[in-house]
Amino acid sequence: QVQLVESGGELVQAGGSLRLSCAASGRTTSPYAMGWFHQAPGKERDVVAAISWTGGNTWYADSVKGRFTISRDNAKKTVSLQMNNLTPEDTGVYYCAAAASYSLVINLRDYRYWGQGTQVTVSS
Repeated sequence: QVQLVESGGELVQAGGSLRLSCAASGRTTSPYAMGWFHQAPGKERDVVAAISWTGGNTWYADSVKGRFTISRDNAKKTVSLQMNNLTPEDTGVYYCAAAASYSLVINLRDYRYWGQGTQVTVSS
């Protein structure tokens, strides 16, 4: 079992920046790919960024390319999402998730462990 706890979400003005963090605990010795997901109000949860176990490979949704950066620190068991130039469309709950994989995982259904989410609200 892996437990994930997100933090860093808050209210920010459009054009601003936020850094989300995800702390992992439990059985974290196995290789886990990680991902960040965005769920806007009334919409489905979508992957916005993913990172491989070593951090050597990353993937971004088109909507966040050039604005968001995913990173991880396996020694600290944390995964971060740096979000710049935020827009109101970025509003929603952000979840981090872990998939038992050494390589990148993009498909939501392949993620086994999920955090409770952190709310990001971007005002115009």
